[in-house]
Amino acid sequence: MASPNDSLTRRHFLATSGRLGAGLAGISLLGAPAIVLAESRRPMMEGGVMSGDVLPDRAMLWARADRPARMLVDIADNPEFRGTRQLAPVDVLPGSDLIGKLDATGLRGMKDVHYRVHFAALGDKRGLSEPVVGRLRLPPSTPRNLRFVWSGDVVGQGWGIDESRGGMRTWEAMRRVQPDFFIHSGDSVYADGPLEPEVALPDGGTWRNLVTPAEQKVAETLAEYRGQHAYNHLDANFRRFAAEVPILSQWDDHETVNNWYPQEILDDERYTEKNVALLSARARQAFIEYMPIRMTPEAPQRIYRRFSYGPGMEVFMLDMRSYRGPNSPNLQSNASSATAFLGENQFRWLRQALNDSTATWKIIAADMPIGMVVPDGDHFEAIANNDPGQPLGRELELARLLQAIRDDDIRNVVWFTADVHYTAAHHYAPERAAFKQFKPFWEFVSGPLHAGTFGPSEMDATFGPDVVFYKAPPEGQKNLPPSAGYQFFGQADLDGESDALTVTLKDSDGATLHTQVLMPEGRIDRT
Repeated sequence: MASPNDSLTRRHFLATSGRLGAGLAGISLLGAPAIVLAESRRPMMEGGVMSGDVLPDRAMLWARADRPARMLVDIADNPEFRGTRQLAPVDVLPGSDLIGKLDATGLRGMKDVHYRVHFAALGDKRGLSEPVVGRLRLPPSTPRNLRFVWSGDVVGQGWGIDESRGGMRTWEAMRRVQPDFFIHSGDSVYADGPLEPEVALPDGGTWRNLVTPAEQKVAETLAEYRGQHAYNHLDANFRRFAAEVPILSQWDDHETVNNWYPQEILDDERYTEKNVALLSARARQAFIEYMPIRMTPEAPQRIYRRFSYGPGMEVFMLDMRSYRGPNSPNLQSNASSATAFLGENQFRWLRQALNDSTATWKIIAADMPIGMVVPDGDHFEAIANNDPGQPLGRELELARLLQAIRDDDIRNVVWFTADVHYTAAHHYAPERAAFKQFKPFWEFVSGPLHAGTFGPSEMDATFGPDVVFYKAPPEGQKNLPPSAGYQFFGQADLDGESDALTVTLKDSDGATLHTQVLMPEGRIDRT
């Protein structure tokens, strides 16, 4: 899709103090020629458009202006915008970092939604930005083929946007497969990882980062966290992708600081603010502002949520960061707040939501893996504790969930995650496990999307994982740059007729690395 999303240049970025512009307006909302005004009188759009949190009758739409303005949105069921409907305008003001978010309703019955966004100067209706268009596909109400992609980990370990190498290329590889939606598995920014203008590569070459003021230090203030998210919008691949594919977003640690938990006090000389609760509150606000995520009045801070994609699939987006206990040796024998990972409220919500779901496939989007050992110094960051015996520590909560899934006879649960910076397919089964009170299930891992590559991780045997496939850097190599060829995403395809779910692990060129076909247990007869 050719659009003003593609028009950003480095010169323009520098000229607007880190903001993105899309040029002069050529049409008005009604299609009549706009009066030509000086560029200084026109709002400009920064970073393209996005959509997300799609429901059968609504979707969140996102755009950002370069000054206080009014966000105007037209929607139609065709790319020519015949018979458009204009949505209620939204004023964008400095308090929201000039971001406009609109919960577009009344979409039921539309298959594909095309939307067009302008910004109008406050107090001057003639001052219109150039329009930027996007599209999204609504969830079906009847069986049909579905496709989603997932990945995570963006601009990590010092690897930013190198325009001479094509920028963040995996976004384009994912766009080309034309998915219905994208699950962003977390670490959408690395707020704790400043960028250097140049990085020497092992082959003698140089990686040249596009660098902004916000990327030159660790984020501590709200403005700095916002700047981390704004950076991703400088990449043309990301802007094209976001204009075409709805995003279901979750967060992990690097949106705030590495391996954080709510009670933590930092011991890091780079930070003047050591209170992680305060840092995470600022990071959460920036995350919610910069993602097309819907926050509800009854739960204004809750990031975990669910999305139905018709009779074939439902997606459960988890939050494994906000309610956890401290990182520790993870060997407690009794469950308590110290061993929490989801937390009791989220645990009960997930169990009830899985029971209530009538979809064939229950897709659990987890921001951290199950059986992979993720250390945090002498402590542990994820669920596994590298002890192959009965569940201990955070494993107690997972064991309780897996047993509930078995006891409630919840079928066809599949886990999808990123976080560990390589790609893998794991099958968990009770006959291989120390803990046996659960149904066999699959976990698929894919990332990073644009960050350093590591792995493979050690596996904890408590839940009986079998590593069916993995691809990671050669032994002894770590933090490989995106140019090394170890960037990954995953693709899941639901066949609307057979309900087969085909999961494919891919690299940044879109090449297939591994395919797993899953057939549903106890397929529902919908006649």
